[in-house]
Amino acid sequence: MPEVTYLAPAKINLFLHITSKRPDGYHNLQTIFQLLDYGDEITFRLRSDGEINRVYGNESIPPEQDLLLQSANILKRHSGTAAGIDMGINKKIPTGGGLGGGSSNAATVLIALNKIWNLKLPENEIFKIGQTLGADVPVFINGYSAWAEGTGDILTPMNLPRHFYLVVSINKKISTKEIFSHKALTMSPVQRKIPDFSLLSNLHNDCLDAAIDLENDIKEALSYLDSTKCHLGNAKMTGSGCCVFVAFERKKDAVIAKEELPSQWFGFVAQAIDKSPSHNWDVAKR
Repeated sequence: MPEVTYLAPAKINLFLHITSKRPDGYHNLQTIFQLLDYGDEITFRLRSDGEINRVYGNESIPPEQDLLLQSANILKRHSGTAAGIDMGINKKIPTGGGLGGGSSNAATVLIALNKIWNLKLPENEIFKIGQTLGADVPVFINGYSAWAEGTGDILTPMNLPRHFYLVVSINKKISTKEIFSHKALTMSPVQRKIPDFSLLSNLHNDCLDAAIDLENDIKEALSYLDSTKCHLGNAKMTGSGCCVFVAFERKKDAVIAKEELPSQWFGFVAQAIDKSPSHNWDVAKR
Protein backbone atom coordinates (compact mmCIF):
# COMPACT_ATOMS: atom_id res chain seq x y z
CA MET A 1 0.00 0.00 0.00
CA PRO A 2 1.18 3.61 -0.52
CA GLU A 3 2.30 5.88 2.32
CA VAL A 4 -0.57 7.52 4.21
CA THR A 5 -0.63 10.42 6.67
CA TYR A 6 -3.09 10.91 9.51
CA LEU A 7 -3.68 14.04 11.56
CA ALA A 8 -3.41 13.80 15.36
CA PRO A 9 -5.27 16.82 16.83
CA ALA A 10 -4.43 18.82 19.94
CA LYS A 11 -6.94 19.43 22.74
CA ILE A 12 -7.51 22.07 25.38
CA ASN A 13 -9.39 21.77 28.67
CA LEU A 14 -12.05 24.48 28.87
CA PHE A 15 -11.98 23.90 32.63
CA LEU A 16 -10.50 21.23 34.89
CA HIS A 17 -11.88 20.28 38.28
CA ILE A 18 -10.20 17.61 40.40
CA THR A 19 -13.03 16.03 42.38
CA SER A 20 -11.23 13.37 44.44
CA LYS A 21 -8.17 11.17 44.76
CA ARG A 22 -8.68 7.50 43.94
CA PRO A 23 -7.34 4.51 45.90
CA ASP A 24 -5.16 3.60 42.89
CA GLY A 25 -3.35 6.95 43.12
CA TYR A 26 -5.09 8.56 40.15
CA HIS A 27 -7.57 11.42 40.46
CA ASN A 28 -11.20 11.72 39.44
CA LEU A 29 -11.97 14.84 37.46
CA GLN A 30 -14.51 16.80 35.52
CA THR A 31 -13.50 18.67 32.40
CA ILE A 32 -14.48 19.60 28.89
CA PHE A 33 -12.07 18.43 26.21
CA GLN A 34 -12.17 20.75 23.21
CA LEU A 35 -10.48 19.36 20.10
CA LEU A 36 -8.62 21.75 17.79
CA ASP A 37 -7.90 21.76 14.05
CA TYR A 38 -4.16 21.90 14.80
CA GLY A 39 -2.02 18.84 15.36
CA ASP A 40 0.77 16.47 14.49
CA GLU A 41 1.05 14.60 11.18
CA ILE A 42 1.86 10.89 11.45
CA THR A 43 2.90 9.00 8.33
CA PHE A 44 2.55 5.23 7.91
CA ARG A 45 3.98 2.75 5.43
CA LEU A 46 3.02 -0.92 5.69
CA ARG A 47 5.78 -3.51 6.17
CA SER A 48 5.34 -7.20 5.47
CA ASP A 49 8.24 -8.37 7.64
CA GLY A 50 6.54 -7.64 10.96
CA GLU A 51 8.99 -4.94 12.08
CA ILE A 52 7.80 -1.71 13.73
CA ASN A 53 10.08 1.26 13.08
CA ARG A 54 10.15 4.98 13.76
CA VAL A 55 11.79 6.38 10.65
CA TYR A 56 11.78 10.10 11.52
CA GLY A 57 10.57 12.50 14.18
CA ASN A 58 10.59 12.32 18.01
CA GLU A 59 14.37 11.94 17.88
CA SER A 60 14.71 13.36 21.40
CA ILE A 61 12.45 10.63 22.84
CA PRO A 62 14.03 7.23 23.63
CA PRO A 63 12.27 4.51 21.62
CA GLU A 64 11.07 2.71 24.76
CA GLN A 65 9.29 5.92 25.88
CA ASP A 66 7.79 6.89 22.51
CA LEU A 67 4.01 6.48 22.51
CA LEU A 68 4.08 5.98 18.73
CA LEU A 69 6.07 2.78 19.19
CA GLN A 70 4.37 1.75 22.43
CA SER A 71 0.88 1.92 20.91
CA ALA A 72 1.92 0.10 17.72
CA ASN A 73 3.62 -2.67 19.67
CA ILE A 74 0.75 -3.19 22.12
CA LEU A 75 -1.74 -3.37 19.23
CA LYS A 76 0.47 -5.88 17.40
CA ARG A 77 0.69 -8.08 20.50
CA HIS A 78 -3.03 -7.77 21.18
CA SER A 79 -4.09 -8.63 17.65
CA GLY A 80 -1.41 -11.18 16.80
CA THR A 81 -0.94 -9.68 13.34
CA ALA A 82 2.17 -10.55 11.35
CA ALA A 83 2.22 -7.12 9.71
CA GLY A 84 4.67 -4.35 10.51
CA ILE A 85 4.84 -0.60 10.00
CA ASP A 86 7.22 2.30 9.37
CA MET A 87 6.09 5.49 11.11
CA GLY A 88 7.26 9.09 10.97
CA ILE A 89 5.93 12.16 12.73
CA ASN A 90 5.92 15.87 11.93
CA LYS A 91 5.62 17.16 15.49
CA LYS A 92 3.73 20.45 15.80
CA ILE A 93 2.03 20.13 19.20
CA PRO A 94 4.33 21.40 22.00
CA THR A 95 5.32 18.52 24.25
CA GLY A 96 4.53 18.54 27.95
CA GLY A 97 2.17 21.49 27.62
CA GLY A 98 -1.22 20.00 28.49
CA LEU A 99 -2.34 19.81 24.86
CA GLY A 100 -2.51 16.01 24.75
CA GLY A 101 0.05 15.56 21.99
CA GLY A 102 1.44 12.20 23.12
CA SER A 103 -2.02 10.85 23.90
CA SER A 104 -3.34 12.02 20.54
CA ASN A 105 -0.38 10.34 18.81
CA ALA A 106 -1.07 7.07 20.62
CA ALA A 107 -4.77 7.14 19.77
CA THR A 108 -4.11 8.00 16.13
CA VAL A 109 -1.66 5.10 15.79
CA LEU A 110 -4.24 2.69 17.21
CA ILE A 111 -7.00 3.99 14.93
CA ALA A 112 -4.79 4.09 11.81
CA LEU A 113 -3.19 0.67 12.30
CA ASN A 114 -6.57 -0.92 12.99
CA LYS A 115 -7.40 0.09 9.43
CA ILE A 116 -3.99 -0.33 7.77
CA TRP A 117 -3.49 -3.80 9.29
CA ASN A 118 -7.14 -4.66 8.49
CA LEU A 119 -7.72 -5.81 12.08
CA LYS A 120 -11.38 -4.73 12.19
CA LEU A 121 -11.31 -4.37 15.98
CA PRO A 122 -14.40 -2.57 17.37
CA GLU A 123 -13.96 0.89 18.84
CA ASN A 124 -14.64 -0.29 22.41
CA GLU A 125 -11.72 -2.71 22.12
CA ILE A 126 -9.41 0.01 20.81
CA PHE A 127 -10.70 2.24 23.63
CA LYS A 128 -9.68 -0.32 26.28
CA ILE A 129 -6.21 -0.63 24.78
CA GLY A 130 -5.91 3.16 24.79
CA GLN A 131 -6.76 3.35 28.48
CA THR A 132 -3.57 1.43 29.25
CA LEU A 133 -1.48 4.06 27.46
CA GLY A 134 -2.64 7.23 29.23
CA ALA A 135 -5.57 9.04 30.82
CA ASP A 136 -6.10 11.38 27.83
CA VAL A 137 -5.92 8.68 25.15
CA PRO A 138 -9.63 7.68 25.38
CA VAL A 139 -10.96 11.10 24.33
CA PHE A 140 -8.91 10.96 21.13
CA ILE A 141 -10.08 7.42 20.39
CA ASN A 142 -13.66 8.46 21.06
CA GLY A 143 -12.95 11.25 18.60
CA TYR A 144 -15.30 13.98 19.82
CA SER A 145 -15.05 17.09 21.95
CA ALA A 146 -16.58 15.91 25.17
CA TRP A 147 -17.63 16.39 28.76
CA ALA A 148 -15.41 14.01 30.73
CA GLU A 149 -15.57 12.45 34.16
CA GLY A 150 -13.82 9.61 36.01
CA THR A 151 -10.14 9.72 35.06
CA GLY A 152 -11.19 11.26 31.73
CA ASP A 153 -12.62 8.03 30.34
CA ILE A 154 -16.35 8.64 30.94
CA LEU A 155 -17.16 10.77 27.91
CA THR A 156 -20.25 12.57 26.65
CA PRO A 157 -19.81 14.20 23.21
CA MET A 158 -20.61 17.92 23.06
CA ASN A 159 -21.24 20.41 20.28
CA LEU A 160 -19.34 23.52 21.27
CA PRO A 161 -18.95 27.01 19.75
CA ARG A 162 -16.51 27.10 16.82
CA HIS A 163 -14.33 29.70 18.47
CA PHE A 164 -10.80 30.47 17.39
CA TYR A 165 -8.16 30.02 20.07
CA LEU A 166 -4.76 31.57 20.53
CA VAL A 167 -2.73 28.91 22.32
CA VAL A 168 0.57 29.93 23.90
CA SER A 169 3.46 27.78 25.07
CA ILE A 170 5.97 29.29 27.48
CA ASN A 171 8.48 26.72 26.13
CA LYS A 172 8.79 24.96 29.48
CA LYS A 173 7.52 21.65 30.86
CA ILE A 174 6.01 20.53 34.15
CA SER A 175 5.48 16.86 34.91
CA THR A 176 1.90 15.84 35.64
CA LYS A 177 3.14 13.80 38.61
CA GLU A 178 4.76 16.91 40.08
CA ILE A 179 1.53 18.90 39.72
CA PHE A 180 -0.69 16.27 41.31
CA SER A 181 1.61 15.92 44.32
CA HIS A 182 2.03 19.68 44.80
CA LYS A 183 0.78 21.33 47.99
CA ALA A 184 -0.98 24.05 45.97
CA LEU A 185 -3.17 21.62 44.01
CA THR A 186 -6.79 22.48 44.72
CA MET A 187 -9.88 20.29 44.47
CA SER A 188 -13.53 20.90 43.57
CA PRO A 189 -15.42 18.10 45.36
CA VAL A 190 -18.86 19.40 44.28
CA GLN A 191 -19.58 17.66 41.00
CA ARG A 192 -21.38 19.56 38.24
CA LYS A 193 -23.73 18.31 35.58
CA ILE A 194 -23.51 19.05 31.87
CA PRO A 195 -26.55 21.40 31.90
CA ASP A 196 -24.72 23.51 34.49
CA PHE A 197 -21.90 24.24 32.08
CA SER A 198 -23.46 27.33 30.53
CA LEU A 199 -24.16 28.68 34.02
CA LEU A 200 -20.76 28.00 35.52
CA SER A 201 -18.89 31.07 36.67
CA ASN A 202 -16.12 29.00 38.23
CA LEU A 203 -14.49 27.73 35.04
CA HIS A 204 -11.11 27.40 36.65
CA ASN A 205 -8.32 24.86 36.42
CA ASP A 206 -7.54 23.22 39.77
CA CYS A 207 -3.93 22.66 38.63
CA LEU A 208 -3.26 26.35 37.99
CA ASP A 209 -1.93 27.50 41.38
CA ALA A 210 0.48 24.56 41.56
CA ALA A 211 1.65 25.19 37.99
CA ILE A 212 2.24 28.91 38.61
CA ASP A 213 4.20 28.08 41.75
CA LEU A 214 6.49 25.93 39.61
CA GLU A 215 6.62 28.20 36.53
CA ASN A 216 5.68 31.84 37.09
CA ASP A 217 5.82 32.53 33.32
CA ILE A 218 2.37 30.91 33.16
CA LYS A 219 0.96 33.85 35.12
CA GLU A 220 2.64 36.30 32.77
CA ALA A 221 1.30 34.50 29.70
CA LEU A 222 -2.23 34.53 31.12
CA SER A 223 -1.92 38.26 31.79
CA TYR A 224 -0.80 38.84 28.22
CA LEU A 225 -3.76 36.92 26.79
CA ASP A 226 -6.16 38.79 29.05
CA SER A 227 -4.74 42.06 27.69
CA THR A 228 -5.44 41.19 24.05
CA LYS A 229 -8.22 42.95 22.17
CA CYS A 230 -11.58 41.40 21.29
CA HIS A 231 -11.04 38.12 23.17
CA LEU A 232 -13.88 36.20 24.81
CA GLY A 233 -13.86 35.45 28.55
CA ASN A 234 -10.73 34.92 30.60
CA ALA A 235 -7.50 33.24 29.56
CA LYS A 236 -7.03 29.74 30.99
CA MET A 237 -4.40 27.04 31.35
CA THR A 238 -4.98 23.67 29.74
CA GLY A 239 -4.41 20.34 31.50
CA SER A 240 -1.64 20.39 34.08
CA GLY A 241 0.20 23.10 32.10
CA CYS A 242 2.18 24.84 30.83
CA CYS A 243 0.19 26.00 27.77
CA VAL A 244 -2.46 28.70 28.10
CA PHE A 245 -5.18 29.91 25.75
CA VAL A 246 -7.93 32.44 25.13
CA ALA A 247 -10.90 32.39 22.75
CA PHE A 248 -11.84 34.79 19.95
CA GLU A 249 -14.94 35.03 17.80
CA ARG A 250 -12.97 36.13 14.75
CA LYS A 251 -9.81 34.51 13.45
CA LYS A 252 -8.24 37.81 12.45
CA ASP A 253 -8.32 39.04 16.05
CA ALA A 254 -6.57 35.87 17.22
CA VAL A 255 -3.94 36.27 14.49
CA ILE A 256 -3.26 39.89 15.50
CA ALA A 257 -2.80 38.81 19.13
CA LYS A 258 -0.40 36.09 18.02
CA GLU A 259 1.65 38.53 15.94
CA GLU A 260 2.12 40.69 19.06
CA LEU A 261 3.15 37.72 21.22
CA PRO A 262 6.40 38.24 23.21
CA SER A 263 9.28 36.60 21.36
CA GLN A 264 10.22 34.21 24.20
CA TRP A 265 6.95 32.29 23.76
CA PHE A 266 5.50 30.19 20.95
CA GLY A 267 1.89 30.48 19.85
CA PHE A 268 -0.55 29.19 17.28
CA VAL A 269 -4.13 29.93 16.24
CA ALA A 270 -6.57 27.04 15.90
CA GLN A 271 -10.31 26.63 15.54
CA ALA A 272 -12.49 24.43 17.72
CA ILE A 273 -13.74 21.23 16.08
CA ASP A 274 -16.34 18.75 17.30
CA LYS A 275 -14.92 15.66 15.60
CA SER A 276 -11.35 14.41 15.28
CA PRO A 277 -9.97 14.14 11.73
CA SER A 278 -8.62 10.71 12.72
CA HIS A 279 -12.19 9.42 12.43
CA ASN A 280 -12.57 10.61 8.86
CA TRP A 281 -10.52 8.24 6.76
CA ASP A 282 -10.81 10.58 3.77
CA VAL A 283 -8.34 12.98 5.42
CA ALA A 284 -5.54 10.45 5.03
CA LYS A 285 -3.25 11.87 2.35
CA ARG A 286 -1.89 9.39 -0.16
